[in-house]
Amino acid sequence: MTVAPAWISHGTSTPVATMQAAPSYTAVNARQTLQRPDPTPSPAKPQKVVWSSDVRQYVQRAFEPDNAIAGIDPTAMQEKLKVVITQAAETGQLQSINWATYPLPQDIIKTERDQVAMYGAPGAVIANMNSNANAFPPLSGAYSQLGTKKRKNDNVDTTEAEERATTPPWKKKNSKGGLEDRLTGKTKTQLKKEKKAEALRANDLTADADLLERRKQRFGVVSPEPSPRVSSRGETPDPPAGPLVGTCQKIEKSYFRLTAPPAPETVRPLPVLEKALTHIRSKWKKEHNYNYTCDQLKSLRQDLTVQHIRNDLTVKVYEVHARIALEMKDLGEYNQCQTQLRALYKLGLGGNMEEFTSYRILYIIYTCNRSDMNNMLADLTAADKQMPAVRYALKVRSALASGNYHKFFRLYNDTPYMGGYLLDMIIERERIAAMAAICRAYKPDVSLHFLTNELAFESGEEVDPSDPDAAPRECLDFLCTHGGESFVKRKDDGDIRFSTDKSSATFEGLKKAAFRQVDIKGQI
Repeated sequence: MTVAPAWISHGTSTPVATMQAAPSYTAVNARQTLQRPDPTPSPAKPQKVVWSSDVRQYVQRAFEPDNAIAGIDPTAMQEKLKVVITQAAETGQLQSINWATYPLPQDIIKTERDQVAMYGAPGAVIANMNSNANAFPPLSGAYSQLGTKKRKNDNVDTTEAEERATTPPWKKKNSKGGLEDRLTGKTKTQLKKEKKAEALRANDLTADADLLERRKQRFGVVSPEPSPRVSSRGETPDPPAGPLVGTCQKIEKSYFRLTAPPAPETVRPLPVLEKALTHIRSKWKKEHNYNYTCDQLKSLRQDLTVQHIRNDLTVKVYEVHARIALEMKDLGEYNQCQTQLRALYKLGLGGNMEEFTSYRILYIIYTCNRSDMNNMLADLTAADKQMPAVRYALKVRSALASGNYHKFFRLYNDTPYMGGYLLDMIIERERIAAMAAICRAYKPDVSLHFLTNELAFESGEEVDPSDPDAAPRECLDFLCTHGGESFVKRKDDGDIRFSTDKSSATFEGLKKAAFRQVDIKGQI
């Protein structure tokens, strides 16, 4: 069955348009005036540069192998050729230059390099530039400015005389001359001297020898003799071949700090030093004058040092000085001797190593230096730890490290050698630390008799053994000195009690202040 089109079925004689048709014309802008617009000028075509036959021959001669110069790159030659021809064309000199005699580009490059090489001598450069000023025709541009522009070379140092010779006075820096200086080129001082000299010549007043001699005497005569001092610019004297050997025979000699190598006549030899040590020890026992003894021992140590003497006498001198300084509580001098003794003992020179090793442990306890104590314990051998004095010092260290004040005060009563002098320096702070611990442990109070026994006041230096009340009085004085007077009470039965619960904060503060870092002169 055939279906009829839609326009037939609806009885319409024309088809229905389903899309809008495109316009069949091109839109143009309407004219506003009757004048025609000016046509757009076309860009001007660059005029072709016509090279003359002379220029072409100049270029050919530049590329000829016979005209090549060693050391000049062809690329540099082409660049220079381009610069020369371009500048000539821009300045309108392309036809006026005589290209038959004009230097080739490689010759120009060589000339420029020669002038740069000769720039170290300003006079030669100027003369060379003046002589070559007319060698090439004038040409504006970079090449023409090379011979006319003055340049300053920063690498050339001009002397002061050359500057004065070339610079006029009125152009010098800091010039204070007036018009007269500008005209004559001389300063006022020079003119004044010349006028004075002319006046003397006019009056026949010449300086005779007597006048000059009197003038020298007035201002001081310079001796014509050379100075006996050795110039610092002279040769350095050779050092002595070996150690110094003294020749001084004095038994007593004061100590002076050296600022230069000593003379042999001021240093005592070994036999004299042995006699001096015996004399110092006997005089110390009789007079007990520490200032004199310390001065003599330091002088003796100095003579041993400058002569490089290290033997049994050296060890004995340092040990004697250390004991005397320890007895007088001069820890600075003691520590200097102790440091030297430690080095001497390592050399195997003998001496009382056990005694001074224990002193060193106790001294480190006094300084509260934990790092030094660790180093000391690491250096001790098994044999050292078996020595009685060293074993005692290690027990003291162990008791204090563990806070066992009871054991420490028992050890304090039995100190070997002169270790008691070192413990006397720490006994007060350890008693304060023990009181802080007792105040925390015992409440509400403790007996004064208990504190006297526990803090080892019965064996104190100031306690009289014949007086039974001397130790309690010493303990009571210690408590009152450290702010515990208000905490002491006497009971009805006569027993003296100390209040621990009220005084705990006081002794805790005193403990912190007592264990601050100790700084000793001469400490390691």
